[in-house]
Amino acid sequence: MHAGSVGRVTRIQLVDDHALVRAGLEATRAICTADRHAPALTALTDRERETLLLLARGRSNAEIARELFVGEATVKTHVSNVLLKLGIRDRIHAVIWAYEHAVVAPGG
Repeated sequence: MHAGSVGRVTRIQLVDDHALVRAGLEATRAICTADRHAPALTALTDRERETLLLLARGRSNAEIARELFVGEATVKTHVSNVLLKLGIRDRIHAVIWAYEHAVVAPGG
């Protein structure tokens, strides 16, 4: 295996990670129809829902930026919007909110 192969594996992994984020986004859309807090989730844009999902999985702003192919400043804006729209005060409460409202599941 030569050095170029490693780069290809990394790109494939990024595509796989992005597909995982998209799958999570689809799951949050499905939850919106059943959850009693649907108005809060539907108030979020797709990118904000993706950000919430990654936040809940413990990702840092830098990691979220890499996975969503955006800059860290954009991630900070998305995080701020999520907090404001959900009426929560910090990242920890965003994670708690996501688990309490089945946006993510333990071990998921």
